[in-house]
Amino acid sequence: MALSKAKKIILPIVVILFLLAVFLFWPINTDGTLIKPDAKLLAGKAAFLSEKVPADSSFKKPNIIILLADDLGKYDISLYGGKSTPTPQIDSLAASGVTFQDGYVSASICSPSRAGILTGRYQERFGHEYQPGDRYPKNNLEYYGFKYLINTNNWRLNDKINYPNEASIATQGLPQSEITFADLAKRKGYSTGIIGKWHLGHNKGFFPLDRGFDYHYGFYQAFSLYTPEDDNPDIINHHHKDFTDKMIWGNGRVGIGQIRRDTTIIHNKAYLTETFADEAEAFIDRNKKKPFLLYVPFNAPHTPFQVRKKYYDRFPNVKDENKRVYFAMISALDDAVGRIRAKVKKEGLEDNTLIVFASDNGGADYTFATTNAPLKAGKFSHFEGGVNVPFALSWKGKIKPHTIYKTPVSTLDIFATIAAAIHSDLPKDRVYDGVDLVNTVNENKEVHKTLYWRSGDAKAIRSGDWKLIISGKTHEEWLYNLANDKSETTDLAQQNPEKVKELHVALKNWEKGLVKPLWPNLTHYEFDFGKQKYFVDL
Repeated sequence: MALSKAKKIILPIVVILFLLAVFLFWPINTDGTLIKPDAKLLAGKAAFLSEKVPADSSFKKPNIIILLADDLGKYDISLYGGKSTPTPQIDSLAASGVTFQDGYVSASICSPSRAGILTGRYQERFGHEYQPGDRYPKNNLEYYGFKYLINTNNWRLNDKINYPNEASIATQGLPQSEITFADLAKRKGYSTGIIGKWHLGHNKGFFPLDRGFDYHYGFYQAFSLYTPEDDNPDIINHHHKDFTDKMIWGNGRVGIGQIRRDTTIIHNKAYLTETFADEAEAFIDRNKKKPFLLYVPFNAPHTPFQVRKKYYDRFPNVKDENKRVYFAMISALDDAVGRIRAKVKKEGLEDNTLIVFASDNGGADYTFATTNAPLKAGKFSHFEGGVNVPFALSWKGKIKPHTIYKTPVSTLDIFATIAAAIHSDLPKDRVYDGVDLVNTVNENKEVHKTLYWRSGDAKAIRSGDWKLIISGKTHEEWLYNLANDKSETTDLAQQNPEKVKELHVALKNWEKGLVKPLWPNLTHYEFDFGKQKYFVDL
């Protein structure tokens, strides 16, 4: 009797546990759709790049160097009056040419921003709207565990969908139909190199060597360790409580986070910011007798927070360990920028070298090492702290030193500036969104009366001094006048309904020239400003 009664109790429990296990480990539906490049644009690209370019013996081709910081806030450096970290080398670069007071990126997150920089086109025009996905949930346990059991801080998992399978993930990256500034330069006979973080695809057809670059040193992933974490007394390692930080430390030097020279994996323990400067110097040395384009996308000061002791020791009065390591990483970046410029001068190339410096988006305020103040919010957001970044350009003899350009420019302009500098034409089969900054500065022209941003349901537009921001998910919106309120503290939407309507119309007209995102986004980020909440898809 007792055994029979026990069976009656245990059997339903076993059945329930079995069904629960089946549910949790049941594979999530996947989508095997392969992303294919726009056939018409792909054909146009092939035709353009295969054209024979007439030689012009009277034109001395200038060298091009693009220096890109990662998650560097505008007020993290002394160029804009920031007090935390002296950056004499970046300041000197800007002083030798032009400082852009209102430099904007086309996206507030790494990969889409870089897609815009390399192509000179709003990345939403070709579907590179979200971060490429390295991995998606494989079953219900992973999905619901991530959604309800893991503290993901302000990252929120979106509703479950059919996620891309491995084959589909492999087709995510900068669309192969797009032309990069390296493609342009190579077509004009330049040697081209990239040293640093790529983050625009990590499979065949999307590697840097497939996208116009002759030489690559760096990593494919969004992050990598600056040096392997070990007991090296010369390295300060600082961990965050944020869940993404744990993932970065665990995966930093594996898979697509490994350091590669071209396609060969390099096991280098030297501090990465310094190594990138070493590699840049060596590239310049190898190519100093011919025209070159060198793109150096540093990963500093992106997490993980690691720095050599000699930089850490420059900030003995900073008691907050988190900030001290962060400031030291920026100081290391500044030294690296100085080394590259010094190499250009040493080789007698300064008169014939255009150098651009910018950040891919605003500072990552979720690290609590930066606030982007007086700008509002930071990385991920369309508030000024996320999209208004440090931006400078130097070209001796072409740009007057100590120039300050006050009206808005965009990192989309880098492509057009390079095209003009190397005397390259552009194909007529696609829309370009940038302008030649050298001509713009010298003529003191106002070029971007309107700038746009979109990440899913989160959108923004700046037109003149007016800026409208729309929150994803909630569709709340705020209107600011940046001439009087650069910190975006006072919402003027209620007082100016006609201006709100006008900006909505302009946004919709811009969106008519865009395409749907080529891949889905897994998460969105929640900013909590007390009574105001703001959501943006990533």
